[in-house]
Amino acid sequence: MKKKYIVGIGIIGIFVVFAMANLHKSLTPYVSLEEAKRSHETVQVKGARVEGSEYFDTRRNTFVFKMVDDRGEECEVVYHGVKPANFEQAQEVVAIGRFVNGRFEASQILVKCPSKYQAGGAES
Repeated sequence: MKKKYIVGIGIIGIFVVFAMANLHKSLTPYVSLEEAKRSHETVQVKGARVEGSEYFDTRRNTFVFKMVDDRGEECEVVYHGVKPANFEQAQEVVAIGRFVNGRFEASQILVKCPSKYQAGGAES
């Protein structure tokens, strides 16, 4: 009877270790642009988009824009995909990716538009 409990606890322990390892891999920290440049890991960088800096390269299917983080550092962000909807209205942008050859290569772009979350008139 004791042997079954030990084996059961061992299997549960293995699953817990496996789950913790995968959870750690899926966590992507927020960092400044300066920290992102030093990191070789995938990170999240939050900042304001630089108005008028964006363009879409149709030949390469690449969306490029500049962003400025909270510390005032600016960088070019390259995203291989279509420009996110309502990008022009964005107050804040979160780019997930890493620096490659002096540019931030984003695998995802999240657009934060405060107007979407501001309280308006109550609708019934």
